[in-house]
Amino acid sequence: MALTRRQREIYDFVCSFIAEHGYSPSLEEIGARFELASVATVHKHVAQLVAKGWLRKSWNRSRSLEPVGADPAGDGLTLPMLGVVAAGAPIEAIEVEERIAVPREFVRKPDTSFVLRVRGDSMIDEQIRDGDYVIVERRSDARDGDTVVAVLRGEEATLKKFQRRGSAVRLVPANARMKPIEVPARDVEVRGIVRGLMRRY
Repeated sequence: MALTRRQREIYDFVCSFIAEHGYSPSLEEIGARFELASVATVHKHVAQLVAKGWLRKSWNRSRSLEPVGADPAGDGLTLPMLGVVAAGAPIEAIEVEERIAVPREFVRKPDTSFVLRVRGDSMIDEQIRDGDYVIVERRSDARDGDTVVAVLRGEEATLKKFQRRGSAVRLVPANARMKPIEVPARDVEVRGIVRGLMRRY
């Protein structure tokens, strides 16, 4: 499951502390590292890391935190999750990095891939639904028919099928109730090609 930036920082600190000292940091040491005055706040972050499957803890022992691994699913791969992309009307581009575990077989190029959460239903005929997560390979070019993450006029992000029409680009929804977006090619920046889809029930 995805981590917030602070959870990722705490997880990384726990891992590096254990590597250096051979035992896990106390809640007070974690709090001191991140200038968190309340031990209760530290406990909340640690409890969330345990709940999400990134750390294990023996509740009857102190200094018992133990990393489960880079990926709680066991396949060793996480990708940056850079926010939300619209499958509908374009929305403001968002890039606030968390990380999320993904199946390794969904990813061709881990170093240039990331994850976005889908908002809207313009791609439902491609089985991409509101709330799904798409795995995106970062690329600046696309071929006709590719499902792309595109940014319009430098600020609005959308998820659509890509079609080039001379000096224009059509971004086509997979929903018969919605119309394509057609704009000059200079106003479209392809951020990546969709390579996989994840859904949580």
